[in-house]
Amino acid sequence: MSNAVQGLLSVSGRVLLSAIFFLSAVGNKIPNFNAIAGYMGSEGVPAPHVMLAGAIVFLIVGSASLVLGLRPKIGAGLLAVFLVLATYYFHDFWNIPAENAQQIQEQTIQFMKNSALIGAMLLVMANGVGAWTLDALLARQKAA
Repeated sequence: MSNAVQGLLSVSGRVLLSAIFFLSAVGNKIPNFNAIAGYMGSEGVPAPHVMLAGAIVFLIVGSASLVLGLRPKIGAGLLAVFLVLATYYFHDFWNIPAENAQQIQEQTIQFMKNSALIGAMLLVMANGVGAWTLDALLARQKAA
């Protein structure tokens, strides 16, 4: 595979992987801050306004880090922490009464989706994000 193709695939993959996190922050959590903090509190999240502010920072910094390839292992770690907490608090299908089969199915799907995204973050933390990163560019400039 050529360097150009590898770079294009790496950047495209990073953008697609990060979009869900960035858009969740700027398209939903920021404009609906108080409503979402209220919902978080009703789900048992402690200090929901503080936790939501932290989640927004983790989502924006983490997604930008992946897209740019600037300290992406740290960014993936931030997103993994967000995902673990969000999955535990909001997709707890095991706490839904058995008679709500549709809700159990929906939350199980969301749980599995988040589990797959956690897996992607673990892969990034272990292997990096591929070609065309700011980290590589900065390392080349420093070496020159």
